[in-house]
Amino acid sequence: MTLEEGRRVRLAEDVGIGEAVAGQPEAVVGFLSLGSGIEGTVERVDGELPQSEEAREYQRLSELFEDYGHTMPAASRKRLEGKIAALEPQWAAARERGRQRTFRVRLDNGFVLDGLHQDILTPL
Repeated sequence: MTLEEGRRVRLAEDVGIGEAVAGQPEAVVGFLSLGSGIEGTVERVDGELPQSEEAREYQRLSELFEDYGHTMPAASRKRLEGKIAALEPQWAAARERGRQRTFRVRLDNGFVLDGLHQDILTPL
């Protein structure tokens, strides 16, 4: 999904915002929940989120295999192929999802949410 500044969006799921007490991260002073369906406007498109640890590890191991797999002992090569195969579903999901971005959205009720992941926004 491509969202740009000025695009109207809707929250696809509830968003909870809590404030912790200084020095006691497990103690919450208050909690605000914004329900799904609230609409707003994208004010800013922020940078890309880093890929998941599994996707980065898949890339690293695949490159290692391509560069040095032919020089590895058979047992090491087989073990590396197994690790790559185990990470392939996470890599496929990351490729299907594409690069993830964060957004600043001004909701119609006046709240401004910054750093929202695109997974919880639906374009209108």
